[in-house]
Amino acid sequence: MTVDIPVLKTKRLVLRGPEPEDYPNFKSTFTSYRARFMGGPLNDYETWMLYAAEIGHWQIRGYGMWMIHDRVTDKPLGMAGGWKPAKWPEPELAWIIWPETAGHGYALEATHAARQYLYYTLGWKTAVSYVDPKNLDSIRLAERLGAKRDDEAATVDGNDFVYRHPAPERLRGTQLAHGIEMEIENYADPLFKPKGMPID
Repeated sequence: MTVDIPVLKTKRLVLRGPEPEDYPNFKSTFTSYRARFMGGPLNDYETWMLYAAEIGHWQIRGYGMWMIHDRVTDKPLGMAGGWKPAKWPEPELAWIIWPETAGHGYALEATHAARQYLYYTLGWKTAVSYVDPKNLDSIRLAERLGAKRDDEAATVDGNDFVYRHPAPERLRGTQLAHGIEMEIENYADPLFKPKGMPID
């Protein structure tokens, strides 16, 4: 059975399934220093295998990581979505932004949209993000999404922090959700440049 990958749209972004033409951007990131918090940098073979896993994950799990594209230019910006390979204790809400596009709030906008789909369409009751303790940008992003460190939860390998996201009923229509949407709106406004804000 082939899974039809849904397309998500936000004010600035289009999230769609990974395609072969997206591979060069994926490879350039995962073979670079940018991948140091995700087991990298990877060699060419490891990167190809991981990208094949990204595509196959959708067919095996029924969900996966979307490719993030600029809604106007179609420029690839990164990835966000659900991720649960073998040995992962729980389904993860994950993200990565290509180095040249960091700092514009794309990860926040894409991950917020992905979480809403996983919660309100697929029915997830909870979500975690596994974060390298040294990855301060991802820790800040998890916190901006309302996630809190859960030291009682099982980790992937003992070397990561677990950030647990608010349950769906604690997110919909709340001040937190409105705050996230307000921050996204601020990033979308070209006249607004956040000062002192964590970047993603």
